[in-house]
Amino acid sequence: MTDRPSTKLEIRVRPTAGRREVQVRPDGPLSVMVTEAPEAGKANAAVEALLARRLGVPKRDVSVIKGSKSRDKVVEVIGLDRTEALARLGLG
Repeated sequence: MTDRPSTKLEIRVRPTAGRREVQVRPDGPLSVMVTEAPEAGKANAAVEALLARRLGVPKRDVSVIKGSKSRDKVVEVIGLDRTEALARLGLG
């Protein structure tokens, strides 16, 4: 079994936004906007799907691991190290 790289990203979520978007801010957490409401985990699922798409990894490899009921969250990405994840988001 090989160990896959992983990283944790701090994000700030804006649910029920008018669009789905990831804004990269070099001076703070990523800003993630989703159109879904923060009820029954819908916004968290939308965040995971959006980040997976932007990072080019399967949805199963992105998960909210902290702050599931808060706008400030920590998301774990399996399969990318921090440098590669930030590069794919436009920070590298």
